[in-house]
Amino acid sequence: MQRMYERAGVATVALFTALAAAGCVGPNYHRPSAPVPQRFKEAEGWKPAEPREAASGTNWWSLYEDATLDGLEKQIDISNQTLKQSEAAWREATALVSQARAGLFPVVGVSASATRSGGAGSSFGNSTTGAATGTAASGVSVPRNQFELAGNGSWDIDLWGRLKRTLESDIASARASEADLAAARLSAQATLAADYIELRIADEQKQLLDETVDAYKRSLDITQNQYKVGVAAKADVINAETQLEGAQSQQIAIGVTRATLEHAIAVLIGKPPGDFTLPPAKLGTLVPVIPLGVPSALLERRPDIAGAERRMAAANAQIGVAIAAYFPDLMLSGSYGWASNVFAGLVRAPNNLWSVGGAATDTLLDFGARPAQVRQARAAYDATVATYRQTVLTAFQQVEDELATLRILELQVQVQEQTVKDANLAVQLTLNQYKAGTVAYTSVVTAQTIALGDATTLLAIRQNRLVASVTLIQALGGGWNSASLGTSSGTAATLAAEDRATH
Repeated sequence: MQRMYERAGVATVALFTALAAAGCVGPNYHRPSAPVPQRFKEAEGWKPAEPREAASGTNWWSLYEDATLDGLEKQIDISNQTLKQSEAAWREATALVSQARAGLFPVVGVSASATRSGGAGSSFGNSTTGAATGTAASGVSVPRNQFELAGNGSWDIDLWGRLKRTLESDIASARASEADLAAARLSAQATLAADYIELRIADEQKQLLDETVDAYKRSLDITQNQYKVGVAAKADVINAETQLEGAQSQQIAIGVTRATLEHAIAVLIGKPPGDFTLPPAKLGTLVPVIPLGVPSALLERRPDIAGAERRMAAANAQIGVAIAAYFPDLMLSGSYGWASNVFAGLVRAPNNLWSVGGAATDTLLDFGARPAQVRQARAAYDATVATYRQTVLTAFQQVEDELATLRILELQVQVQEQTVKDANLAVQLTLNQYKAGTVAYTSVVTAQTIALGDATTLLAIRQNRLVASVTLIQALGGGWNSASLGTSSGTAATLAAEDRATH
C-alpha cells in the first residue's frame, strides 16, 4: 500500500512537472492555409503606361497630384468620427490585454479595521468575572475594542495555462481591433478620394453643360434669324428652344449631385456640411496604378485579412481556456498583520498574526457543460477559419474586378475620345449644311444631341477609371502592412499621437 501511494505521488509530481513545462493546455496556433492564386489573371495583356507607387514617407493619394485632395485626406485622421469610434474600440481591447496580463501575478492588498463591541450577550460563557473577562459579575458587559492591521495576498498559479491562453486571446483580439482600425481608416480615405473625384467630374459636367447651353443659344439665334427672313419654319425655332431648355434643365440638375458629394466630404472630415464649401476646380487626367506584386503578398497588405487572421488566433486560444476548465484551479494565499484591543503599540511583535495556505477547486459533475464549452470553442474557431478564407477570396475578387475595369476602360476611352471628335465634327458640318439650306434643322438637333451624349459618356468613363484606380489601391491595402501591428509606426499608435498633438 505504501509503495502504491509513493508511486501515485511520483506520478502526480511528474504530471505537474510536465504540464508546467508545457505551459498551456489546448492547441497551439498555426495559421491555416488560404486559397492563393499564382497570378492575377486580369493583369495579363494590360501594361499600364507608368505604374507608380507613392514615394517613401508619403500617402497613397499623393499619386493623384492634387493639393486639395491631399489637404482633405489629412483631416480624416483628426476629425472623422467613425475613425474615432474604431480607435476607442482598439483602446478598449488593449485595456483588456492589460487586465489579462495582471491576472498572471499575485494580488496584494491591505486591510485595517477598528471595532468596539459590547452587550449583555457578550458575558455569556465567561467562567471568570470582572477584570479578567471585561464584564461585571452581574453579567453586564464592559465594551471592548479590537484593532487590526494586515497585509494579504493571493495568487492563481495558473498551472494549466488558463490565464495565459486568455491573455493570448486578448492580445490577438487587440491586434484584430487595430487591423479593423486600419481598415476603417483606409475605407474612409478611399471613400473621400472617390467622392472628391466624382465631385470634380460633376464640375466638369457643369462646364460641359455651360458650353452646350451657349452653343444651343447660338443655334437658336441662327434659327430665329432664318425664320425672320422666311427661310426657316416655326417648327425649327421651337425645336431649338426645346433643345436649349433641356440642356438648361440638365445644367441645373447637376447642382444636386455636386451638393450631395460636397456634404458627404464634409462629414468624412468631421465638419458640419453647412460650414464647408469646396470651390469648383478641374481634376487632373492622371490615372495612377500601383505595382501589383505577387498575389501571396496580399495576405500581409490588407488590414481586413490581418484582422480575420488575428481573430482565428484569438478563437484558437479560447479552446485552451475551455480545456483548462477540466483541471483543478490552484490558489495560494497568505496574510501577515497585527491585532490588539489597544491602538497604542498595535504594530508590535506580540500582536502579530499570519497565515499561509493553498486551495484547490475542481468540478466533479457538471452534466456535460465543460465538453459542450470545448465543442463551442472549437466550432467558433472553425467559423473564424471560414471567415478568414472567405475574406481572402473576396480580396482577390476585388483586385481582379478593378484590374478588369481599368484594362477594359483603358480600351474604351481611346474609342470614346475619337467618337467625341467625330461627333463634334458632325455637329459643325450639319450646322453649316443647315445654314446653306441643304438639311432640315432636325438634323442639327440630332447631331448636337449625339455630341452631348458622347461627351457625357467620355466624362463618365474618365470618372470610372479614376474611381477604379482608387478602389484598386484600396484592394491592395493602400501601402499598409501587417508587420506594423502593435508597433510605434502602426495605425493605432499614429492616430493616438495625432490625437495628443491636436489636444
